[in-house]
Amino acid sequence: MWDQITTNFSFSQLWSPIFLAGTLIVILLYILYTGPWRHKIAGSEPVDWKKKTSFVAGALTFYVGFGGPLYLISHLMFSIHMVQMSVCFLLVPPLLLYGTPGWMLRPFVKHGGFLRPLAFLTKPLVALVLFNMMFSFYHFPIVFDYLMTNYVEHILFLAVLFVAAVIMWWPMICPIPEWDTMSGLKKVAYIFGNGVLLTPACALIIFADSMLYETYSNPATWSYALGLCLQIGGPVSPELYNQFVPMAPLEDQKLGGIIMKVMQEIIYGSVLGYVFFQWVRKERSKDDEEINRLLSATRPATRLE
Repeated sequence: MWDQITTNFSFSQLWSPIFLAGTLIVILLYILYTGPWRHKIAGSEPVDWKKKTSFVAGALTFYVGFGGPLYLISHLMFSIHMVQMSVCFLLVPPLLLYGTPGWMLRPFVKHGGFLRPLAFLTKPLVALVLFNMMFSFYHFPIVFDYLMTNYVEHILFLAVLFVAAVIMWWPMICPIPEWDTMSGLKKVAYIFGNGVLLTPACALIIFADSMLYETYSNPATWSYALGLCLQIGGPVSPELYNQFVPMAPLEDQKLGGIIMKVMQEIIYGSVLGYVFFQWVRKERSKDDEEINRLLSATRPATRLE
């Protein structure tokens, strides 16, 4: 299939060089401001290699999902579209948040005009409902087909949905320590809540007995949406539909729902393990401090001769 893709689509259509250049510039600025230029930001502290690796991985994955081959291929098959959704909205945000040091964000959030909306939107219940509601709304068949055949509206909705995804992940992986006030037990419940709220959208797709999306079942609509993705000013040949859809559309649709659910479970499960480990370590540290305090209180004072 990759040979067919490289034969029918140009290098720039597959790899979006301008998008790639922008991504590399962001990564370079991050490396500079967490390294030799760190002193330019007040209150800056050293950033360990794990956080740097996480941010770079998140930025490159963001490029692959929105500007690289995955974005193009997601217009060919619904199952790949769901891979793209999982990568861009469930994997990229936690990587970027974990890799961004708090001191880099404080200059932006200390102003009331930005602080108050962010403080409201990152409340766990608001963040939880906002993302899952928008994600489910995006996959309503009438909404999905409209957005896939209207380029500007589609890009704007994806941008807002990505912001909502970052907000959803914020309470779990808050980069600003003083804002990270949710307990470990509440974070565990928050992750489970996310899984529950995303399940209906996946179930609707998995158990549907007919095609929900004209974009992936009607060759004419498919070719028009692909043409918008490629920004060629018109539809591609509908004859490409049979060439790039190797399975029945309904099977592709069901597979997409399964992929979304499985990838969600893997990503949420990984974050759950991280949160649980951090929670246990914090509680153990508190217990050790309490034991040391009690020992200090019961230890007899040394008498000076």
